[in-house]
Amino acid sequence: MAEPDVTSPLLHKDRVSDPSNEPQVFIAIDDDRGSESLSHSILQEPPIRPDNENDEMCSTRLKIDNPFEFIGGGELAVPATTTIDPFRNHTPRIEGVYEWLKIVICVPIAIIRLVLFGLALSTGYVATKVALIGWKDKESPMPKWRVRLMWVTRICARCILFSFGYHWIKRRGQPAPRETSPIVVSNHVSYVEPIFFFYEIFPTIVASESHDSIPVVGTIIRAMQVIYVNRFSTSSRKHAVNEIKRKASSDRFPRVLLFPEGTTTNGRLLISFQIGAFIPGYSVQPVIVRYPHVHFDQSWGNISLARLMFRMFTQFHNFMEVEYLPIVSPLENQKENAASFAQRTSHAMATALNVVQTSHSYGDLMLLAKASESKKENPALYMVEMARMVESMFPLSNSEAVDFLDTFLSMNPDCSGHVKILDFCRVLRLKACNLSEKIFGFLDVEKKGKITFKQFLFGSAHVLKQPFFRQACELAFVECRTNGNDYISEQELGDSVRMAIPDLDDNEVHELFELFDGDSDGRISKDDFTACLRRNPLLIALFSSHLMHKNLLGAGGGQC
Repeated sequence: MAEPDVTSPLLHKDRVSDPSNEPQVFIAIDDDRGSESLSHSILQEPPIRPDNENDEMCSTRLKIDNPFEFIGGGELAVPATTTIDPFRNHTPRIEGVYEWLKIVICVPIAIIRLVLFGLALSTGYVATKVALIGWKDKESPMPKWRVRLMWVTRICARCILFSFGYHWIKRRGQPAPRETSPIVVSNHVSYVEPIFFFYEIFPTIVASESHDSIPVVGTIIRAMQVIYVNRFSTSSRKHAVNEIKRKASSDRFPRVLLFPEGTTTNGRLLISFQIGAFIPGYSVQPVIVRYPHVHFDQSWGNISLARLMFRMFTQFHNFMEVEYLPIVSPLENQKENAASFAQRTSHAMATALNVVQTSHSYGDLMLLAKASESKKENPALYMVEMARMVESMFPLSNSEAVDFLDTFLSMNPDCSGHVKILDFCRVLRLKACNLSEKIFGFLDVEKKGKITFKQFLFGSAHVLKQPFFRQACELAFVECRTNGNDYISEQELGDSVRMAIPDLDDNEVHELFELFDGDSDGRISKDDFTACLRRNPLLIALFSSHLMHKNLLGAGGGQC
């Protein structure tokens, strides 16, 4: 229950206004146009000149610093990198004499707590199994007698919290009546909040599909008539939103609980809200949870579940505060979009918590995990605040961002997270030349001679999401096939790329060919070609000279 997720586009500060009030540009693209039509629409160059003026034209073109202008790509802008890590647990290790002494003293107590935890969990599991016996219609509200039997499990949940050291929990405010606010949203710091809310209000929750297979816990959350969602499936997210609306609209169902951050943080800030809880348009009651501490950070950050549970068992007492905030309703005097509704709610929660809001998202957590797996010295350097900075400018998925990070990590970044041009060219199979310098310079917006992952990601996404990128890939594939086959041979690839890099030798062509030949069958199919350019969109610049030369300069044009 640690990572519930219902997503439409992630919330970010720059997109909370009504889209109808913002200027919009729509570009119509006809996918059926031929290469001739495409070349005239995206490969605009000065008019053809006589052959004796080719040298002058080549000289002019070499002065162009942006190698992606031919697909409509403008100059790259990369926002400054934040140093905040919203997922970092600040006490992952046991440090200090006091903390070690406390753990030694609490070990006998921890054994008793562990026994209490096991008994409570077992009893709750049995009670839940009894409550679920014979219940087939999971789409309808749970019958009242089954709900009453679930009180046994709810009391067991409170015993579990007690075993973790939450002997008393400070509360402020009260849960609003279900008919007034059918949806509850809360910040998410630890696995403790779902246990608390299970005991406190017994809600329907939204959780990842993976939670269903968790032993014991999966059975208990099924009794909560959980709404499962696969965060990587658009259809699953849409279904979850519809289920939220359906269950929130009926008083026969429990209220719906969501953690709109989509994952746990360290509680020192709020990350961007996903807007699934706000799309149905019902009033929501925000709840904030705090874990005041001095020696032990209870957040589920860069710490394993087993270690976190051990630390909880070996504390004299763990502090937890829950505050129910005033209800937030959609504005009735205007048509408020879900993003604006979510922004007002997150602002109310951030104000009550006295923390800042950032544009990090679950995607940043995926990047952090990938960098941690690669044993990078400072994995936080590879987060990019995807909600505001990437997904607002370029609709890049989390998995695509992780794939780009995988490529960047293969460039062997230094301890500060920077990559120099030699490693950049090595991974992309580029020869050190004028074109390679232009591609690298396009990413190096600070002109430091080295690039960060954010610059690499933004540059790659900037190229990948250009409206003519896909059509340029198709045209390049067609123009490379000089033998009339439905694939590109190594010779054909070399002939095409040498128009951009004339002194490319056979070994360098072969390395580039292997990069494009994804299935290693000795030839480049259209799928191979397109897939490679989607993984490495910067390589489309290799075919810019070929496309412009063939379509605009004529057969007798000179080579730049």
